[in-house]
Amino acid sequence: MTILITGARGKVGQGVAGRLKSAGHPVRVASAEPSGDDVIELKLNRPETFDAALDGVDQVFLYPEPDGIDAFVKTAEAAGVSHIVLLSSSSVLGPNADNDPLASHSLAVERALTASNLTCTFLRPDAFASNALGWAYFIGQNMPIQLAYPDANIAPIHPDDIADIAAEALTGEALKGRSITLTGAHPLTFREQLAVISNVLDREIPVEKISHAEAERQMSRYMPAPAVSSLLALWAAASAEPAVIADTTETLLRKPARTFEQWARENAAAFSG
Repeated sequence: MTILITGARGKVGQGVAGRLKSAGHPVRVASAEPSGDDVIELKLNRPETFDAALDGVDQVFLYPEPDGIDAFVKTAEAAGVSHIVLLSSSSVLGPNADNDPLASHSLAVERALTASNLTCTFLRPDAFASNALGWAYFIGQNMPIQLAYPDANIAPIHPDDIADIAAEALTGEALKGRSITLTGAHPLTFREQLAVISNVLDREIPVEKISHAEAERQMSRYMPAPAVSSLLALWAAASAEPAVIADTTETLLRKPARTFEQWARENAAAFSG
């Protein structure tokens, strides 16, 4: 039976599809904005795209999109889908997840899947190592990185580790039906992440601490205010306590977790301006 991979333009979705194809599994790749002959259209707010995407599909790797999820679940059940692996978020575990703009998106999808007759696996990664690409422009322009909470302590996970775990969840039995929080193996503050990138690039990256209010003003230029408030609150809390290491490829797959330094070396060109 075919495995449907949504989010074909995403790094994790691409990684999962590549791993499954290399292992000989029949794969169908879908995107809301398909490009290329081997990618089909799937938009959760357009139910008319569901049938073609789900025809003959047994399992789905799903990016979280609450708009249209109930209709998608019903169509998946009717099509004979048995298992969905959701790329959720660790933010759903927060105390105010229902009202948190970062968490509620994934939480709504988790709840719709939980209410279904499908076997569901929820992968809940914490911060992605690739979030550091948000600094790329400033580093490339030799500008200082301004942070309200430079010592916020997280354990960034390499996107390829997520892809490895998702592929295992789709092809094995050990992870099926579980809700799994994922992190990298090593805690790093933002300041320490920037030091790693600095070492990879072999040049200094200045870090400037700014006020909460200034960070809020800067981030509001490109992000909705509720999301800004949620992120800053998260980083403030992460500055007060060490990062918690959850499951990694080491604990789940007996495979060493990729490091942030490895990610930085792989993506060094993105910081070159």
